[in-house]
Amino acid sequence: MAIEETQHASTLSERELQIVELVASGLTNQEIAEQLDISKRTVDNHISNILSKTETGNRVALVRWALQWGKVCIDEVNCCTLPVAGGDGAPSGAQMKPSNAGYAEAATIDGEAIAP
Repeated sequence: MAIEETQHASTLSERELQIVELVASGLTNQEIAEQLDISKRTVDNHISNILSKTETGNRVALVRWALQWGKVCIDEVNCCTLPVAGGDGAPSGAQMKPSNAGYAEAATIDGEAIAP
């Protein structure tokens, strides 16, 4: 099953991943449409396709899936800084913050804070 879910994660288009991030930030379909300058019906279709591909039944399950697969991060949970090559060419260790399960206060996407 894990392999199957990984395949679903890789089949989302860039636009679908962008919409997943906006859903996770709490935007409605109309707000997503306005931000992306597309019709609400197009957003509805994207969300329907995303829910099918990820085998999630609703927006809450989709956000949980996105967190599980590292597609979004909330309050820097599930986020890490990629290793940076040191002076000798060896990477320094990736830095990860521990999970504060159930205590996320602010959401971020790609390191940018999302207003509550």
